[in-house]
Amino acid sequence: VQLQASGGGLVQAGGSLRLSCAASGRTFSRYVMGWFRQAPGKEREFVAAISRSSSTYYTDSVKGRFTISRDNAKKMVDLQMNTLKPDETGVYYCAAATTKILSDVSGIMTDSWYDSWGQGTLVTVSS
Repeated sequence: VQLQASGGGLVQAGGSLRLSCAASGRTFSRYVMGWFRQAPGKEREFVAAISRSSSTYYTDSVKGRFTISRDNAKKMVDLQMNTLKPDETGVYYCAAATTKILSDVSGIMTDSWYDSWGQGTLVTVSS
């Protein structure tokens, strides 16, 4: 599975960005999709994920501001980010878990649970 993330850029604090991730593969609807970010000098951390059934999961700090969505027909997952903060600057990665059984979301917030990763897109939030 190949993943291509896009939509990053420079935005002022309080602004919005929409990230997109385009996936290859014939069974996209079966993938669990996630977004992670890595700030400079820090470890990669979970941001949001969406299951096969479109249940959504968010890290606490982005709840109410970020929205993850998927379009199975287009094989895409988006992350709408509103009211961005400077400490949310980093490289945002799209990830896919392609081999999980139907209802498994046990590791959905853990990067090692995912088996495919995109190249990342840089988000810079200025103060």
